[in-house]
Amino acid sequence: MNTATTLTLTGLAISLAVMYANLRPWWKGGHEGKALIPFGNGFALGAVSTICTGGLLGWLAGCSAGVANGAGDKSVSAVTGSASSGALTRGSLGSLTPEGAVIVFLVTIGTVIAWKAAGKADKKRIAGGAFCGSTMCLTAGVAGLLAFLPQLLNEAGAQLRTTAEGAGLL
Repeated sequence: MNTATTLTLTGLAISLAVMYANLRPWWKGGHEGKALIPFGNGFALGAVSTICTGGLLGWLAGCSAGVANGAGDKSVSAVTGSASSGALTRGSLGSLTPEGAVIVFLVTIGTVIAWKAAGKADKKRIAGGAFCGSTMCLTAGVAGLLAFLPQLLNEAGAQLRTTAEGAGLL
């Protein structure tokens, strides 16, 4: 994990609210799978950013939890009058190899290209997905569900390296 930041219950509430705001139009609009692509693309990038030990993605993942916790504390308190809650059990997706980091870089480039080509609504969905992925993957439950992700990235990177070296490209 890139930071000591954990997600609080009120921070999770903000993440769930963002997720609901992004998934509700899909649910009401006929359940077309392609409508989930922008949110899923952002979620995937947010999730993998939590396993980055530094760099821009690691920094943004750490910041998103702080934003969610702060906004959650203020929002939940303003709506319910209840005090803030403690941290949730922290989870970690694992770590990246240098080859896995190359795959994360390529996923990031793909997301940036998709962002540039997207309309206003899809840009919001990509951003919302990235926020939800980077905050929810700090919890033990979601990190446990996505525990396969670092190994998948690392293996894909290793396969890329093997293919490039075998073809005489490197």
